[in-house]
Amino acid sequence: MTQYVIIGDGISGSSAAETLREADPEAGITVVTDEGEPLYNRILIKEHAKGKLPEAPISIHDEEWYDERDIELSLNTHVTTVDTDEKVVRTHEGEDLPYDKLLVATGGTPTQLPVENSDADGIHHFWTFQDARRIKESAENSEQAVIVGAGLLGIDFAAVCGAQGVEGSYLMRGDRWWRYALSADGAEIMHEGMRDVGVEPVFDSGVDRFEVDDDGHVTAAVDPNGERYECDWAGVAIGLTFNTEFLRETDVEQDNGIVVDEYMQTTVDDVYAAGDITRFYDVLLGEQAQNGSWGSAKEQGRIAAVNMAADEEKEAFEWVSSYSITHFDFPFLSFGHPTLGDEHAERKYSDTEWRRIAFKDGKIVGGVLIGDLSPQSTLKQLMREQRVVADQAEVLLEKSVDADELAPAQEQ
Repeated sequence: MTQYVIIGDGISGSSAAETLREADPEAGITVVTDEGEPLYNRILIKEHAKGKLPEAPISIHDEEWYDERDIELSLNTHVTTVDTDEKVVRTHEGEDLPYDKLLVATGGTPTQLPVENSDADGIHHFWTFQDARRIKESAENSEQAVIVGAGLLGIDFAAVCGAQGVEGSYLMRGDRWWRYALSADGAEIMHEGMRDVGVEPVFDSGVDRFEVDDDGHVTAAVDPNGERYECDWAGVAIGLTFNTEFLRETDVEQDNGIVVDEYMQTTVDDVYAAGDITRFYDVLLGEQAQNGSWGSAKEQGRIAAVNMAADEEKEAFEWVSSYSITHFDFPFLSFGHPTLGDEHAERKYSDTEWRRIAFKDGKIVGGVLIGDLSPQSTLKQLMREQRVVADQAEVLLEKSVDADELAPAQEQ
């Protein structure tokens, strides 16, 4: 009987467990997680922190779900080492879990700011359900907050402030939010959205240190310019540190994440990885890439499981990811890899409508849509087809995109 061990019970690990059970009804499947509760919806925890959603709809699986599928679930279990020669996973309680095939789907831990008092009481990171509960409690009992981290995760803190009536100061190091994917025109729409909910973006700023009271609770952030921003709590979202320390004695290749091929196989036989921890071979880009979206992680888990259970025929991971923000009066969607383009085309249609498309070698590799998301399916399809269309950017920037108006694809 084949023994599968999955480290991590996020959407990629859980998706893999479900797929493995369908593919191999007799196998032994063990899922190990250091969290204290089974799979929940990471997308919805921000709605809980905003006070918009109770806890119940956020949970996806209860422990019975695993029992019904004869999947062994170990909660609150920390993996200390993996021996890939002996094929054993070791836990903090000294338990040995032998495996035939192993999946690493441990994700990351939010990175702490390397400044004074960054671990003070009242400084929050936004990653787990437990984080969301604490943020909700802080926001409900406060008047002002500071936000750090000018990316997709940081903006969730801005939304919490807006929903809970908290005045926020959003401290950004650069001159705009998500500067690697947005030009000034697109970013300004997002800045106005923040201001509309009571959050003020502060540019060329950041945090030099936090100040605390006698009880060790944060009271203010001081930026590198010496400006002081009083706060009842602070939200920090400056990226993830990947949870891979238990692989340090293995030959699994890492490069700011675990390196895998298009089949989710690592550089060590019978060891796979999935989710935002992976640096995967993107068959559409033709190079290694990273992606932290929920849909991508779920599909990676499924693909990893298919290939772990397969004897011969392998299935490659091919996916156009997307990430949406629904906090403001206008929708926002990024797709693919909007920061990887070597050329871009963009257009502003109104105060809340803007589009930017990223091209590499003439092919669409990603983009950002604000206000009007209707072109997304056409643009994603063109990305999947890997058509050279950069020379026809005008067609792609029409208010309504019609792929039929593009010149026929040239023979490669």
